[in-house]
Amino acid sequence: MSQLLSALREIAPGIEKELRGRLASFAGMFIVGYLPQTWSFVTDAGSAALTVDKRGSVAVEAGTPPNPDVTVQWGHDALVAALLRQKRAPVAGDPPLRVTPHTSKGKTAYDFLRSRFGL
Repeated sequence: MSQLLSALREIAPGIEKELRGRLASFAGMFIVGYLPQTWSFVTDAGSAALTVDKRGSVAVEAGTPPNPDVTVQWGHDALVAALLRQKRAPVAGDPPLRVTPHTSKGKTAYDFLRSRFGL
C-alpha cells in the first residue's frame, strides 16, 4: 500500500504545477468547470485517493473516498509502475485495468488525462 501512496505523492507536485499553469491561462476558464475532482486508485494491496481542488492544489490520502469521480482498479505493481512511468512487462495473473468514471466530469478528465497517469 505504501508504494501506491508514495507513487501518487511523487507525481502529485508535477500534476499540481502543470494544472496551476493551465488554470492561469486562457484555458483555465474551461478547466475549472471540471474541478474539484477525486480519483480513487484501488489495488489488491489497498487503495488511495488523489483529489484536485478548484485552485489546482493536489492532495493524496490513503483509503477509498466516498464519492470519487473516477475509480482506477489494477494490480498493485502494474499500477505503481504505470504511475511512475516505469517499463514493466505484464505478469501472468495481473488483473486487467478497470477504469470506472462515476461522473461526466470524471469521464472527460480521464479521457484527457489518462496518458498523464500512464494508463
